[in-house]
Amino acid sequence: MPATQLPQRTRTYQNHHLDGTRWDRFTPRDGDIVVATAYKAGTTWMQTIVSILLFGDSPPGPIGDVCPWIGVRGHPIEPIIEALEAQTHRRSIKSHTALDGLPFYPQAKYVYVGRHGPDVFMSLWNHYSNYTDEAMERFNDTPGRVGEALPRAPDDPRTLWQSWATRGWFPWEGDGWPFWSLLHHVRTWWEWRHLDNVLFVHFNDLLADLEGEMRRVAAFLEIDVPEAEWPARAELATFDAMKERGERVVPGGGAAFEGGADTFLHKGTNGRWKGVLDDADLALWQANVERQLPPACAHWLEHGGPV
Repeated sequence: MPATQLPQRTRTYQNHHLDGTRWDRFTPRDGDIVVATAYKAGTTWMQTIVSILLFGDSPPGPIGDVCPWIGVRGHPIEPIIEALEAQTHRRSIKSHTALDGLPFYPQAKYVYVGRHGPDVFMSLWNHYSNYTDEAMERFNDTPGRVGEALPRAPDDPRTLWQSWATRGWFPWEGDGWPFWSLLHHVRTWWEWRHLDNVLFVHFNDLLADLEGEMRRVAAFLEIDVPEAEWPARAELATFDAMKERGERVVPGGGAAFEGGADTFLHKGTNGRWKGVLDDADLALWQANVERQLPPACAHWLEHGGPV
């Protein structure tokens, strides 16, 4: 397919967390796997699933090393690239950058994971409100930060919701403050869902049929799993099994969070916004969804199902 018919990088994402220019240091290989989400949509879950499909119960290292986040500030890029170059197995990489800020490689495979906005928000609230002082210093004080510092989370999640649901961090966004947009992010990927090397997976569908979704991901990635091994591999990807080995699953072993890996792998469920967000709060979000997303994309982001 001609390059003009493939996604193009037209924006630069740089803030307290993100630096999309770090991808310029990366050299792709045939078969590379990119796990892409805005955030809190099942990123670590899908990284773990990909690792289980590739390596079974014997991954060559912690998930954060096997499937690193190239575009995050606060960690030197050189060791990450060197480690990726040294990998001799099939590689996987994590990304939270919208597709309009990411180089697109036709030789790679992209697994995009989505989740309903209020569920993303509640997971983000747990994540954000439990950052350690050391993590905040790394985000804000590592040299090279572009834009304002990340503020501390407010005490009340509904206070954060008022900004997160209606205000962007970057000028072209309309939600996601003080991180980055969920809605713009999913729209940039949705526009290219027809490509053969892009697969959409939804958090709801992983909850409803984990083994079935893992089989679908394996088929897309062209990974052959012996039939007799499927029950054990699916069990390895359950929330309880991931929690048991949390320090090897969670980025950095959970050091960025009060309570460590146990805080990061909090509930693994949906609907925790019920009783926290009221009808007016949800109406703010719904109005923003209708402004930013085509109806089919909005329906998928909330409910999941085939794309």
